[in-house]
Amino acid sequence: MNTATAQLNNYRQSPRKVRLVANLIRGKSVEQAIFALQFADKKAALPIGKLLQSAISNAKNLNIDTDTLVVREISVNGGKILYRQMPMARGRAFPIRKRTSKIVLVLGEKLVKGKSAKAVVGAKSEKPVKIKK
Repeated sequence: MNTATAQLNNYRQSPRKVRLVANLIRGKSVEQAIFALQFADKKAALPIGKLLQSAISNAKNLNIDTDTLVVREISVNGGKILYRQMPMARGRAFPIRKRTSKIVLVLGEKLVKGKSAKAVVGAKSEKPVKIKK
């Protein structure tokens, strides 16, 4: 099974907010994921879209057919935390944690009953193959 990966480190937005956008495209085909990201009204949609394009380019470099690609995995984890301070009354300082995200995107070929999509296209069968979406 061929896979192509791309990752984005230290993206300056909290992982909790980025996961909302990541959940939109998990398990979808590449065309559906691009379409969903274009209409997502979130700040994280733009960098995840660029990351998706990068993963598609990596798949082309590995000679993987881009028509059969599916978002196999997308994980959003916490990255480095930038610590800042907010001045408070009586000379105190309150800590502020500015969180970053690490996004890992894995694209793979669409599987049909345990076989890759290329094997199904090349095979001749009497019954049409039903693909569950």
